[in-house]
Amino acid sequence: MDAPSRDRTLIGTPGLDLEAVKRPTRDEAMEAVRTLIAWAGDDPRREGVIDTPKRVVDAYGEWFEGYQLDPAKELSRTFEDVQGYDDIVMLREIEVESHCEHHMAPFLGKAYVAYMPTNRVVGISKLAKVVEIYARRLQTQETMTQQIADAITDSLRPAGVAILIDAAHQCMTTRGVHHRHVSTITTQFTGVFKTDATLRQRFLDFVNKR
Repeated sequence: MDAPSRDRTLIGTPGLDLEAVKRPTRDEAMEAVRTLIAWAGDDPRREGVIDTPKRVVDAYGEWFEGYQLDPAKELSRTFEDVQGYDDIVMLREIEVESHCEHHMAPFLGKAYVAYMPTNRVVGISKLAKVVEIYARRLQTQETMTQQIADAITDSLRPAGVAILIDAAHQCMTTRGVHHRHVSTITTQFTGVFKTDATLRQRFLDFVNKR
């Protein structure tokens, strides 16, 4: 996957005509922030917020840098010499910092990622990077869970993949119903993790291990 041009939408966004949607300039993005400040009832010329548009655009560049990155590239360097290892490879408690596509509000939590290798493995930091790439895009937690599983499956061709994400959504805690102590859990199991209940339970036991 090639890096997207800087004047177009970002590769991997479902449901969009990538050739029709032009990416705004930085100045246009900052003007949009000024509009939102004014809509909220404040004066974008006020000293305390006069530099806010620049800071918000810089923050968006960091929060949503996942559109500029390719998960398949991160998973492309694999290793076949595993010395006969044939059991679960798992990363626990990967930090998830994302934004929901419905309100652009943050959701924060942990991801647990495992796969059962066949003839190749990948550097463990790459699994965390894949989580980070998808987290730094607008989507639902359900979609992100599926995307992570699909990326690992497509690149590594493992015997199975198991994903669990546990996150708290600020669109629920700071607005709407205002339930502050609720988290959302999503899972995705493929291959042997889907067909073998014992293996799936081992994964869940590792998730809950303290």
